Amino acid sequence: MKVGVITAVFYNSYPRLEDMLDKVKNLGLEAVELGAGNYPGSIYCNSRELLKSNEKLKLYKEEVEKRDLLISALAVHGNPLHPDESIAREHNEKTNNAILLAEKLGVSTITLLSGCPGSSENDKYPNWVTCSWPNDYPKILNWQWEKKVIPYWKKIGKFAKDHGVRLAFEMHPGFVVYNTETLLKLRENVGDVIGANFDPSHLFWQGIDPIVSMKKISEAGALFHVHAKDTKIDNYNTALNGVLDTKSFVNVKNRSWLFRVVGYGNGYDWWKNFVSQLSKENYDYVLSIEHEDALMSGEEGMRKTIEFLKEVVIKEKPAEIYWA
Repeated sequence: MKVGVITAVFYNSYPRLEDMLDKVKNLGLEAVELGAGNYPGSIYCNSRELLKSNEKLKLYKEEVEKRDLLISALAVHGNPLHPDESIAREHNEKTNNAILLAEKLGVSTITLLSGCPGSSENDKYPNWVTCSWPNDYPKILNWQWEKKVIPYWKKIGKFAKDHGVRLAFEMHPGFVVYNTETLLKLRENVGDVIGANFDPSHLFWQGIDPIVSMKKISEAGALFHVHAKDTKIDNYNTALNGVLDTKSFVNVKNRSWLFRVVGYGNGYDWWKNFVSQLSKENYDYVLSIEHEDALMSGEEGMRKTIEFLKEVVIKEKPAEIYWA
């Protein structure tokens, strides 16, 4: 199992690709998940520009390879189902470009979001349905899946599969795929090109046990990529207001929960169990660190995360069971 990072944490401190890759190498990391457009940005990986020039593409690959780093995935999280056609068109284009670039780079996986449509053809903003009553909501949900979600991802899924690329979805509230059931629903309707970019941080605050979810997803053959990110539930604020919290992430004192670096939401025991279960499921790819901790700088957060994961990650193949 390798430890890597989604590179957005370095955008401000190391704006040049070469400097960022040097930093990653010096930190002792082994892989990069590169933002290739949409919400993760494209500072280090402008797919449109790289696709225009084989020479630029060759030099780009050399910069990564000479540092003995692996590109674990291209990150292109966006909302190509957005009811604003201009946003949907732009996010769709960048998703398609990421697929084409991944093929050329020899990267098997792109990480992304499922998107969220509006409630009708006339909406301007996405509508994330979270309850089954009044009866308007199931009608919206059925319309979204039947008319927007499944047709779109069938088309993109075929395109990705034709280019040898897998689609790894982050289960993220605010989008139609946000839990185990909705991820597997999309996979069942589209095919085995669909899987998970498994990020436990979004599951903790929903009350989902990430290890139970991961086992179910792995049993379906859908565990493609994994993020290392934690969440801390504020027991007082949650007891007062519940977990559906729309306050800004800047309002750290009053939120019901916050994203944290690993170990600051759940301790060594939990993360050791998580990594051990990954090994049981034969996941031997990358744990990609995602830093979105509002209480810690990127530099400090990365240092502490890497030190924590050194204790947690299983690097070697298991010993022969000579005792049985």
